[in-house]
Amino acid sequence: MRVGILSDTHGLLRSEVKEVLRTCDVILHGGDINRETIIKELEELAPLHVVRGNNDKEWAEGMPEELSFSLEGVSFYMIHNKKEASSEAVSDADVVLYGHSHRYDERIIDGTLWLNPGSCGPRRFHQPITMAVMTLEGGTYQVEKLEFAHEKKGGEDQ
Repeated sequence: MRVGILSDTHGLLRSEVKEVLRTCDVILHGGDINRETIIKELEELAPLHVVRGNNDKEWAEGMPEELSFSLEGVSFYMIHNKKEASSEAVSDADVVLYGHSHRYDERIIDGTLWLNPGSCGPRRFHQPITMAVMTLEGGTYQVEKLEFAHEKKGGEDQ
């Protein structure tokens, strides 16, 4: 199973990101979507698990702030800001997915993978434009970091 993992799209779903997501069986979004239309676009590509970010306002009021679920024998816990993570939910997870910082981060802490796919929306804070693809098989996972080129338009990073 291929899992597309993204966060902090902030109203922009890039065409190159959509091309990757078309090859995925499931999409996980770590919040700060900013526009409901992005959710609809993602749902057209693959089944979607999503959590609400701090910039997801009125339209996202019914969206969960945290999620726990399993895919192919791997348990996941998702939250936008890792500082708000439930220690109990984290202890039950093989993988903790989060966003918020716009910075890609992948590390094992006490046997749990903590993964922030970074941001693949508008480029902010001079961070690279990134996402991840995870391959799940037989209760194990493998993570691939994807980085996309950005263009400068009118003096601003896009």
